[in-house]
Amino acid sequence: MSKKNVVLAFSGGLDTAFCTVYLREQGYAVTTVTVDTGGFPPEQLASIAALSAKLGAVEHIKVDARGTLFQGYLRYLIAGNVLRGQLYPLSVSAERACQAVEVVRVAREKGVQSLAHGSTGAGNDQVRFDVAFRSLAGDLELLTPIRTLGLSRKEELSFLAERGIHMPPKLGSYSVNEGMWGTSVGGSETLNSWSALPEAAFPSGEIPTDLKPRPLTVGFEQGIPASLDGKALGPVELVEALNVLGRQYGIGRGIHLGDTILGIKGRVGFEAPAAHLLITSHRELEKLVLSGKQLFWKETVGNLYGSLLHEGHFFDPLVKDLEAFLTSSQDRVTGEVRLVLHPRSIVVEGVRSPYSLMDAKVATYGEANVLWTGSEAAGFAKLYGVAQMLSHRAKGG
Repeated sequence: MSKKNVVLAFSGGLDTAFCTVYLREQGYAVTTVTVDTGGFPPEQLASIAALSAKLGAVEHIKVDARGTLFQGYLRYLIAGNVLRGQLYPLSVSAERACQAVEVVRVAREKGVQSLAHGSTGAGNDQVRFDVAFRSLAGDLELLTPIRTLGLSRKEELSFLAERGIHMPPKLGSYSVNEGMWGTSVGGSETLNSWSALPEAAFPSGEIPTDLKPRPLTVGFEQGIPASLDGKALGPVELVEALNVLGRQYGIGRGIHLGDTILGIKGRVGFEAPAAHLLITSHRELEKLVLSGKQLFWKETVGNLYGSLLHEGHFFDPLVKDLEAFLTSSQDRVTGEVRLVLHPRSIVVEGVRSPYSLMDAKVATYGEANVLWTGSEAAGFAKLYGVAQMLSHRAKGG
């Protein structure tokens, strides 16, 4: 009997290790695919490949998708200044969509009959992977062993141990998932709405309070991060540099409380230095170069785009429409933003752009200007309030 071929989204953790062995025993030839969206040091990628071979996969494929992640997802999150709940930069949401697309691409290249992922039935990721796989490869069989079997972590460990495969025990009290756009942190404190995560729970640990202020200049070209302290960098390199620098100051730490796709409230800790530094800088530059009406409408579009990505609707046609708007809005978002980093905080000190709409030669807020006279301003102010005056009179005010 010929084997079916399956491509498995493979992280190298317990769940996907179990899936590899289980699917192989069910008669599948398993190709594992690890999509690198940041956060994987070379030695970890090597150990993941070695584990795949040990588990009996017929092939392991590593995809460097950091550039794809930025160009296909992160650039729009920056353009939309997207922070869910005004706080969380959607790091996991963007990475899962990107990873799912890349897994499907490999599956098509390999001509397999099945796709698989190791998500449980409890969280958002199962929905993101399911929707992506069914949207892009609905003709392929979808396999989800962890969700289907409903096994506990202990049962998975026992299953593998019986076959001579001993997975390392879970280290520490916190679950940490690191990517280019941020690191998520889960622990007992995130299971309720009151407790705070200790500083030690974050990858960079406790932040000294006596760090000297660090000036920083971020440059953009049409909304794309392009330079750091005057040095031109590609967006991926710049994001990675900001993550290293921002972690030293504890920038972009927090706990996000919000609604999950399944309809319950959830809470997660995060550390996203580059995301917070770039969105803070980008928003300030937009204030200088875009009109008030553009800024107002962009906030609505950015929030909608973020919701679609976060909630697994990335393949709705509306997403491309919103991306077109966001791209158009960035034509003049070119310039530099001057920041100062302090422990756990960012201060914006200045911004400049060749497309600045702030011109002291024409008008200065609160001072004299050359565009209108005092009597013209008085007439404008009178007309501006007519509708409100009439409304007030009609109510007998």
